[in-house]
Parts: sequence; structure tokens; C-alpha cells
Amino acid sequence: MTSSTARLLALLLAAACGGAAADPFRAQGTVEVPEVDLSTFATARVVAVRVEEGALVRAGDTLAFLTQSDLDATLAAQRARIATSASNLRDLQAGSRPEEIRSAEGDLRTAEAELQRLGKDLERTRGLAASDLVSKETLDHAISAEQEARGRAQVAEERVRLLRAGSRPDRIEAARAELNAARAALQQLEARASDLVLTAPVAGIVLSRNAEPGEVLGAGVPVLTIGETGRPFVRVFFPQSVVSGLSVGAPATVLTAEGRSLPGRIAAINPRAEFTPRVALTEQERADLMFGVKVEFENPGEAPNAGLWVTVAIGRGGATTP
Repeated sequence: MTSSTARLLALLLAAACGGAAADPFRAQGTVEVPEVDLSTFATARVVAVRVEEGALVRAGDTLAFLTQSDLDATLAAQRARIATSASNLRDLQAGSRPEEIRSAEGDLRTAEAELQRLGKDLERTRGLAASDLVSKETLDHAISAEQEARGRAQVAEERVRLLRAGSRPDRIEAARAELNAARAALQQLEARASDLVLTAPVAGIVLSRNAEPGEVLGAGVPVLTIGETGRPFVRVFFPQSVVSGLSVGAPATVLTAEGRSLPGRIAAINPRAEFTPRVALTEQERADLMFGVKVEFENPGEAPNAGLWVTVAIGRGGATTP
């Protein structure tokens, strides 16, 4: 055997061995991106949609405005309720005004003076009644007047005491609780108003525009659908014989139509088979079961556009070879 013949034989053997080792499992699929539907929590009317299908958006961009006819009036009423509750709480915390206390003290002095006068009249009337100089009816009238004056004096004295003591702690706490409840209700309404301004939760592309200005949408009906371009993936299908040897995190290679080889990893393996009857009775039927495998790109920025067909190669024993 000549040296050239030996060299050629060695090259052929190496090529044969290399081809057997580099024979990966392959499957085709399209590039996809996670889809996010933008909708509201309640029925609302669309006012404006600021983007078209295919537009690129950044996270936080304002994309659409909706409205509810009663929301502005409800917000105004709730803010007025808060103002009233806050004013009531301040009055209770401040206690009685000096003017109120002085007025009550004046009423008490007047009531005490009236009681003193009627008390003297009663003593004099009793003396005259003992001498039969006045009638029993006159005496009864004097007694009744003195008792009424005593009651008025007691009421005036209690009012002064309460004004000097200020508001009861339980009334102050009740007023504070009412104010907190009003503020919480306002926050709920403001959150509802905020939900009517739709912003992009992620950076991506507008996949579909589902509503136009003037339309009334129910809760949960999407106005826009955003594709998150920062997390592209490919979903392919392999038979049971292949899937049984795969694991999440194993390397994979994505081959594009332009001939690029992009590194990726298995992100998920569907535990349920697809494209076959629910019950596979024979061994051949079980061999035909196809399982979905999700492959993510290691460098998302290198991924082809969503919707393009690619080939996924998953090497035997964990290695991948284009």
C-alpha cells in the first residue's frame, strides 16, 4: 500500500467516523415570541390607539387610551368626600373653640342666676302659702318653675364640661377611620383610571391591533397584542424515541435559511404528546408520538424575525452539530 493510498484511506475513515458522531436530530419550526394582550379590567370605550401593527415599542410606551363615562364625576365626588372627612377630623382633634366655651359659660351663668332667683321666689311663696296668703296653685307653679330652672342649669353645666374636655377619643378614631376609607376608595378609583391608559409592559412589536376608537370593549378584551422580541424561541416536535434522551437545559443549534448557526438551549419539553390519538395501544403507535420541544436562543438579538422557518439540530448525547 502506497503512502498516498494509506493517507486517502485514513481520511475516508475519519470522515465516516465524524459523520456518524455528528448526526444530530433535526426538526423544523418557526421563530415565535411570547405574546402579551393589552386589555382593561372593566368595560370601557376606546378613545385613541397610537400604534399600528408592526410598530416597535419600548417598555412603558403609551399605546392606547380608553374612558368610562362616569369616572370623572365619581373621582370628583370621592375627592369631595375626603375633604369633608378631613375637615371633620381636624375639628374633632382641635376640640372646642374658645368662643364656644365662653358662650357656654355665659349660658351657665344665666341659668344659675335664673335658678337662684326662682329659688328665692319659691321660698317666699312657701312662706305666704303657710299663712294662707297665696293659693296652692300659686305654690305649685313656683315649685315647677324652680325645677325647670334647675334642669336648665344642669344642662348648661354639662355642656360646659363637655366643651372643656374636648372630643371623645372614640369619635376621633371613628373620624380618622372614615378618612382612611375615603382615601382608599380614591386610590381604587385612580387605579381604575390608570388602567384605562394602556402602556407596553415589555419591549417588542405590535402583532395585532384589535380595536379602533369609538369601540366599547368588555373586560379582558385585548386592544393590542404585543410580541416580546427579547425572548424569541422555536417550538419543534420530536418523536418519543428522541425526547426520551433530551433534558431541559441541553444545548441545541438553530440553523437559518441563510446558513447561520445560532446557539440555543432546550427551555421546555411538553409532557403531553401531540398529533396522535389520545390512546396509543400498539408499540408502533407509541413510537409515532410527537412531543413539543421549546428551544430558546442564547443570544436573542441574533434570532431571525418571528414567523421565519428554521431548523433545530439537537445532537446525540448532548452535542449539537450543524
